[in-house]
Amino acid sequence: MTHNDLIHWLLSGDVSIRYQVERDLLGRERKELQQRIAREGWGAAFLARRRADGHWGQRYYQPKWISTHYTLMDLRNLCISPQQIQARESVGIVLRDQIGADGGINPSVTGHVSDVCLTGMVLNFAAWFGAAEQDLQSLVDFLLTERMADGGFNCMSNYRGAVHSSLHTTISVAEGIREYVRNGYGYRASELLAAEEGCREFMLQHRLFKSDKTGEIINKKFTMLSWPSRWFYDILRALDYFQYAGTAYDPRMEDALKVISRKRRKDGTWPLQSRHAGQTHFEMEKTGGPSRWNTLRVLRVWQHFGINPSQ
Repeated sequence: MTHNDLIHWLLSGDVSIRYQVERDLLGRERKELQQRIAREGWGAAFLARRRADGHWGQRYYQPKWISTHYTLMDLRNLCISPQQIQARESVGIVLRDQIGADGGINPSVTGHVSDVCLTGMVLNFAAWFGAAEQDLQSLVDFLLTERMADGGFNCMSNYRGAVHSSLHTTISVAEGIREYVRNGYGYRASELLAAEEGCREFMLQHRLFKSDKTGEIINKKFTMLSWPSRWFYDILRALDYFQYAGTAYDPRMEDALKVISRKRRKDGTWPLQSRHAGQTHFEMEKTGGPSRWNTLRVLRVWQHFGINPSQ
């Protein structure tokens, strides 16, 4: 496909894809398309599975991928309207019921410490859906307490005393900080920006997927194109975060960009290479086939960094 063919193909997908193509690739903010996400396609399908008590699945974090937590992440990633009433109500329930004594998100009925990774994700979707700033302050306080010396974050830091940050946790926290700042929240914003910069530097020190000591690939799954990302890190998720944050090109991104370029299919699209195992509400795309989600994300990364889509 030519670039124009790719755009046409993307625009023939779900309304959530069409909205993001218009916004991110064509520079047109189409609010009427965004409003339709709640009434059509994947967005409507997620909302239809919401229970009367405001939860999805059995409760906040069970079963994992159909739980309230990950469904709200799915809706945020669809870019459903931040004013969507049911989603906003469910965010309020999460912030009311899931904050632990230490100020973070704690889904455990027996554990006494909150989860750093989940707290980053909740900050992400809660900021997207316009939660009140005072309801997010304890999340901010908790995350800043858990920042590690190497600049990143690790969900084991307050469980077992991790000494090195995790790319999985670091990307979730960075995304949460970015959404919080992007939506104009002010509480400890300068400290969060410094923490976000530390997250970026931690990822770049690892060239997004390599050991900073040996240069070897840390985990081959980091190079696989998956969607939805859930809590898992991968190089396309990282690069999409960098473009969303408006980060300038850094030579340490080059290895990851080359890996993604090599994954392009003969028809010009990018595949869905793998899916994170677990029960889902429904499958948005088929593994092994062309992926509108991954193609959209690659194209907006390339556009941000000035890479010719015809290459």
